[in-house]
Amino acid sequence: MNNFSLLDLSPIPEGATAADALRNTLDLARLAEKHGYHRYWLAEHHNMPGIASAATSLVIGHVAAGTKTIRVGAGGIMLPNHSPLVIAEQFGTLATLFPDRIDLGLGRAPGADGVTAHALRRNMQANDSFPQDVQELLGYFDEAPEGAQIQAIPGQGTHVPVWILGSSLYGAQLAAYFGLPYAFASHFAPAMLEQAIATYRSTFRPSEWLARPYFMMAAGVCTAETDEEARYLRSSQILAFARLRTGRPGKLPRPVKDLSAEIPPLVMAQVQQSLSCSATGSLDTVRRELGALVAKYQPDELIVTGMIHDHAARLRSFAMTAEALGDIVQTSKAA
Repeated sequence: MNNFSLLDLSPIPEGATAADALRNTLDLARLAEKHGYHRYWLAEHHNMPGIASAATSLVIGHVAAGTKTIRVGAGGIMLPNHSPLVIAEQFGTLATLFPDRIDLGLGRAPGADGVTAHALRRNMQANDSFPQDVQELLGYFDEAPEGAQIQAIPGQGTHVPVWILGSSLYGAQLAAYFGLPYAFASHFAPAMLEQAIATYRSTFRPSEWLARPYFMMAAGVCTAETDEEARYLRSSQILAFARLRTGRPGKLPRPVKDLSAEIPPLVMAQVQQSLSCSATGSLDTVRRELGALVAKYQPDELIVTGMIHDHAARLRSFAMTAEALGDIVQTSKAA
């Protein structure tokens, strides 16, 4: 493993506002830059009371303007919600303002429920044009061909790095076919992780964008002074995920000491399975658990994420996690 990165959804905690969440995001991005995180990615979600990153390209600009060196990008933009030209213009503008710092991860999911997706797209198409849209978008970032009638300005010639994101074999196959880097959403959907890695690496075709496969996996993390404190802090994310799964999305809840009093056993089992690609505990525990994930799956890069209600505790968590990940990178390089 060469690098470690951070995925942020700009969570809105109970008792706080979207403005607080966006301030916290910039604060966390600055900490990530200081502690050696390679990328800081934000994700597109809509109609979610607990997430403030819906206008993802705007939040990326906010973070990039408030930091200096860390790469900032989308993990990801849900391309079916948008015209490829509009995304090319948005990220071409970002890349023009912040050269060599912008990434564009692309997802195929709506990032919302069906009603919200309809509000976003207006005209819902039955056919899947995602591969064609990715190809069109790549063209807008390349040098303009002679006589091109449509160009992304800014965008053309910026060569923004494009990633394919996924949680199934579809994204792995598409990333391999196009010769693009691939990121797997194992932090909430780990079931097909091993198959996706094998598919991507075995079918990868070298391209003008990438000579060899580059795979990034995601993991949840919550690091604190003790295992007990970390489990308590992480209860907020578990509770939020359970509420989302049962159709009751809301702001990020305050932590609770007894999750069994809040979540039915069947739902808890489903949530624990979905969030199983994770590490929770003290520095030593997280170092051991993340190290085991890296040793098992051999990613080129690991991106971690975690929602903690208390902002100061969240900052401490990612600072401590960076120490653990730095040790893991050194171990990987020495092996």
